[in-house]
Amino acid sequence: MVGSTGEGRQLIRSLGQAGYQIVTWTDSAYGEQLARQDGATLILTCPLTEGNLATLGGSRQLEAVIDATLPYPNQLSRTLEAWCQQQQLYYLRFLRPETLLPDDSLIYQVATWEEAARTAARLGETIFLTTGTNNLEVFVKNPLLKDKRIVVRVLPEHQVIKKCQDLGLTPRDIIAMQGPFSKEMNKAMFKAYKAGVIITRDAGPAGGTEAKIAAALALKIPVVIIKRPAIQYRYPVYSVAEVIDILKKIAPVKSEEQR
Repeated sequence: MVGSTGEGRQLIRSLGQAGYQIVTWTDSAYGEQLARQDGATLILTCPLTEGNLATLGGSRQLEAVIDATLPYPNQLSRTLEAWCQQQQLYYLRFLRPETLLPDDSLIYQVATWEEAARTAARLGETIFLTTGTNNLEVFVKNPLLKDKRIVVRVLPEHQVIKKCQDLGLTPRDIIAMQGPFSKEMNKAMFKAYKAGVIITRDAGPAGGTEAKIAAALALKIPVVIIKRPAIQYRYPVYSVAEVIDILKKIAPVKSEEQR
């Protein structure tokens, strides 16, 4: 199991209750703490590379991999899917529902991070990023944004904040808080930092996308939203119940004698 989203944590708990042994990967001490609380059988903190996956596959009897990371192209997901194909393992891609966007001229839909940076550059002087540190360098290093103020809202985790600082952001432009946030909380932050344009990605209703958009529109602030790419997966899943139903068919729970 890979992914520390709310659904990812729910999957660990539900799969454990269904009798499955869960190996989960995390890239932070906080993620490890959460996975332990949720009842993961084994927690990996090493880099998720093909070499480490091969070692894992050789030491434990894996039957399926669930990717519950956010539904955007990333090297981690590509590595997982390719490795599962090589090992003839089931690769289940957990996908959140997409956000229904209101029809408003302040909403700018884009397909890539680079396009988001270019669009934001012409819309406002203070760029308020609600995309975490994922692809943060695309904005910080973009020459079109050189004279703009970039404010980021990220998890209050050491490695995350260090990345922001390593890219040259100062404490006055780093908001370290864990969401999701309500519409009113978003409005308060957007106003406090005098946001000129909001950048987000479609993380679905569970990721707080609707509240961000509603807050920005209430303040008449343009929103640049990075839409999801159209990627075809062999086993896309959209709910915890669906994951368990599929696993019961393709990888039934084994008894102690079978393990």
